[in-house]
Amino acid sequence: MQHSTENKGQFVLSLDFELHWGVWDVTSINKYGSHIVGVQKVIPRLIEVFNAYDIKATFATVGFLFAKDKAELTANLPSQLPNYADSNYNVYEKEFSAIGSNELDDPYHFGFSLFEQLKQSNNEIGSHSFSHYYCLEEGQTEEDFEADVLAAVHIAKKNEVILKSFVFPRNQTNEAYLQILYKHGFSNYRGNPTSWIYAPRKFRAEVPFIRLCRLLDTYLPISGYNTHTITSHAGMPVNIPASRFLKPYVPKLRLFEKLRMHRIKKEMTVAAQKNQLYHLWWHPHNFGVNLEENIAFLSSLLEHYKKLQHTYGFSNLTMEEVAMSTKNSH
Repeated sequence: MQHSTENKGQFVLSLDFELHWGVWDVTSINKYGSHIVGVQKVIPRLIEVFNAYDIKATFATVGFLFAKDKAELTANLPSQLPNYADSNYNVYEKEFSAIGSNELDDPYHFGFSLFEQLKQSNNEIGSHSFSHYYCLEEGQTEEDFEADVLAAVHIAKKNEVILKSFVFPRNQTNEAYLQILYKHGFSNYRGNPTSWIYAPRKFRAEVPFIRLCRLLDTYLPISGYNTHTITSHAGMPVNIPASRFLKPYVPKLRLFEKLRMHRIKKEMTVAAQKNQLYHLWWHPHNFGVNLEENIAFLSSLLEHYKKLQHTYGFSNLTMEEVAMSTKNSH
């Protein structure tokens, strides 16, 4: 049986905290390293800005980042590693040997001090899998995924964090894996927006035409307003779908910044008016360069949220809080 919430509109922010583990197979440290190192400044700034606007976000964290050093990380690897048909996706084969010993000598692969700052903040720490696991790629199995999830849950518990919210890496939402998440304590996950341009697909299926549609959708209402009414199903984690990726500031596209801002604020307003959910997401490393421009843009969105809160009772919740309020309303 399906139920819908009767609550006021809800404003959710989730961030995929992954450092180089999220991009190692698509770019290099030479090309993208400044974005990754920039996260050392991004996390404290985000905490500061969120506190200023009384905002709580969910930081879906790659399990690797719960380890202080390489020795601890190695000691907490899953009992079973994924066997992707394409070895270029295999982080254990391709990237693991390149890592340093700890955050001091390798800030690209380690971020325990950042994790500690998040843990001491008002924000929720969720899971982005243990290894930035690809749930739709060929070769990996349900057993591989479950081993990865267990590794994430265990290393989080060692750090006194109980994981409740899950974000699928590369947004490769795999419905067949939802019961595994529920079995291991996850109350919710971030699903994809409903438009076909955001449908879960294998990485190779992310063709240029789809990427172009998404780029245009950043500025123009190609996919509609992307607001959601949350439902829950017994024995399954609650789907808290994404609404929009917060595309970072790009100097070459700065002439379109007002359009980008208007697009998001309009969606937020529609969600508040209709008592629906609006879910904005991005990665800390997206703010790793052009930090001031990105923080200014975010601050303007949060100012708008405060107005909607005052006018419509729009409320900010973490992913776990949305899941709890959904289940409690039944």
